Amino acid sequence: MQTRTLTSLKNTEQAQKAEAILRACVHCGFCNATCPTYQLLGDERDGPRGRIYLIKQVLEGGAAGEETRQHLDRCLTCRSCETTCPSGVNYGRLLDIGRSVVEHQVRRPLPERVKRLMLRSVLPYPQRFALLFRCAQIFKPLLSARLRGKIPAERRNRLTEPLKIHNRKMLVLAGCVQPILAPAINKAAARVLDRLGISLLYAPAAGCCGALSYHLTAQADALDFMRRNIDAWLPYLEQGVEAIVMTASGCGLMVKEYADIFKHDPFYVDKAQRISAATRDLAEVLAAEDLTALKPEISGTMAFQSPCTLQHGQRLGGAVETVMRGLGFNLNTVANPHMCCGSAGTYSLLQPELSQRLLRDKVNALESLEPDVIATANTGCLTHIQSMTSIPVRHWIEILDAALKD
Repeated sequence: MQTRTLTSLKNTEQAQKAEAILRACVHCGFCNATCPTYQLLGDERDGPRGRIYLIKQVLEGGAAGEETRQHLDRCLTCRSCETTCPSGVNYGRLLDIGRSVVEHQVRRPLPERVKRLMLRSVLPYPQRFALLFRCAQIFKPLLSARLRGKIPAERRNRLTEPLKIHNRKMLVLAGCVQPILAPAINKAAARVLDRLGISLLYAPAAGCCGALSYHLTAQADALDFMRRNIDAWLPYLEQGVEAIVMTASGCGLMVKEYADIFKHDPFYVDKAQRISAATRDLAEVLAAEDLTALKPEISGTMAFQSPCTLQHGQRLGGAVETVMRGLGFNLNTVANPHMCCGSAGTYSLLQPELSQRLLRDKVNALESLEPDVIATANTGCLTHIQSMTSIPVRHWIEILDAALKD
């Protein structure tokens, strides 16, 4: 794609990055074929190619308006288009740049600004979120049906963590909402890895991965979260910890991108590269191990919903399925597995109508297989899908742990 001098961001790192991405695009339109919002709305501006043109116009000095912002807001950042693109266009990074520029040009209405501030002020902080979640559960009967559907049932955590400390050690990210919404996930991961001779450790100073703030155009807050994690994890790597394990694919994608985000930061470029290089999705960890010692007792069938952050972001489509099938689990083939479920971080809260339409399609595809359980690899997808189906939805590592009898 031909570009002119990016007058809005001239001689900046963002301008250089955006121009390189734009020039990679050959506007073929293959991306629209797998874009969830384009499939729903049929509007070129609600597909990747159209959004790229909108961002290009803004970066070249064109004025942005509320309509431009709306089309960018509607993007799920599922990055399915990146998987489809024959030219390797880094659409996700371009979208972050475009959203940031438009956010500074077009002031949002006060209710929207307050809502986004509340999300950034609560969700990345487990103690604050736990208090809000508890209040929501107490007053759930008084809420509208739509709001009640957003509040998942409390998931009891009866798992015990391994006590033995092995010579092999890995770090694990606790996460922001996962300890409250799905507290058994990390414990199940620790129990499975314990059988493989690996101990999971927590770095107390680590916190939110930064994804929520980053994608809500609060990059300064996001970078603070990221630097805190880098500083918290590096000493462990220097002491011999093998890897940083991610049990939520959304967090895993963000941490793997620290290296690119801090590429031009002289104080953090090397540190960020080391952190990203050491980060592994849990499926990657198990795929690299000898699993013959695991003898799961398997019954029933499973439908696996592959989160967008896993298959499109991290390019690990099929990784979980390979591990689980290799252990003998019966996985059904899901129709249109590349399509987003509509969770997409805060998307289900900010774009509820589109999110629900995508969720309905995803649940129909999963339920049509009549599985005994639906598995996924991201907490947001888990709670989102569970809100519309009576079939149990679990993280795949919980299912594996439950099948391994003591």
